[in-house]
Order: sequence, then structure tokens, then C-alpha cells
Amino acid sequence: MATPKPLPTDPIAEAHRHWTAHGWGSVADGMAAVTSLMRAQQIMLARVDEVLRPLDLTFARYELLMLLLFSRRGALPLNKIGSRLQVHPTSITSAVDRLEARGQVRRTPHPTDRRAILAEITQEGRATALAATEKLNDTVFADPGLGDGGVRTLIDLLTDLRRAAGDF
Repeated sequence: MATPKPLPTDPIAEAHRHWTAHGWGSVADGMAAVTSLMRAQQIMLARVDEVLRPLDLTFARYELLMLLLFSRRGALPLNKIGSRLQVHPTSITSAVDRLEARGQVRRTPHPTDRRAILAEITQEGRATALAATEKLNDTVFADPGLGDGGVRTLIDLLTDLRRAAGDF
């Protein structure tokens, strides 16, 4: 990934300065934290997208393939996929449609619930998921861009945030 030219100043620190100057100093740290988190998400998504794009995957489709790969039978009901990935059913339908068109997932009837449809990973889907994981492990997950102890600290902080939000 081509590294963009750094800005001469930190725009979030500058926004913090403005927040304080405008009388919002008591919430300036919160604004900076939220804005920093949003920018960090953009940076990480760009890194992940660069790795997945040659495999014609998005991160959402990659997550779906990995969920199926890790499941006991390689298949899950669509509603369970949505629940586990915490996304809207329409998004799951769209992702399954795209993966099915590429031969990486197939829809099958649920064996005991006539109303439910399973998404089942195919051999092509397994191969793609494993290839994507190898590339992500080598280029993104092995070095997320934080120093010693930073990764564990970030995980702990974000776990606290997610727990407080009722994520789990």
C-alpha cells in the first residue's frame, strides 16, 4: 500500500484545540477519542481491503467465509450468521448472494426447519478463506502498527468499550 504523505499537523489535535477554544473543553478528549477511533478504523480497513481486493473479497464477505469455515458443519442458518456477525439480515443476504455467485457458498435447506436456509461453505470458499487468511496474517495481523504491548492494550480498551455498549 502506498503510504500517503503525512500531514504537517495532527488534524485531530487541531480539532481538540478548536473544541477547547470554543468552550467545549470538557468534552474535547471524548471528541478526540471518537474521531481517532474512526480514523484508525479507516486506516485498518484500507490495509485489509488492499489484501482482500485481489481475491475479490470485502472484509464482510471474508468474515462470513471464516464464520462458516470455523463452524462444525461448515454451514449455518442465515439468521444465525447475521446474529454472530452483528449485521442486518439484508447485508447477510447480499454477501451470501455474491459468495454464491462465485461458487464459494451454497444455499441448502435446513434439515429440520423448513423455514430456514443454510449457507454452506464450498471447497472453493474454503480455499479462498484460507488464502485470504494467510495474506492477512502476513501483512496486517502480524503488524497492526502498534508497539510492544500496544496491541493487547488496545484489545483490552476496545473490549471494555464494547462491553459497556452491551455488545456482549
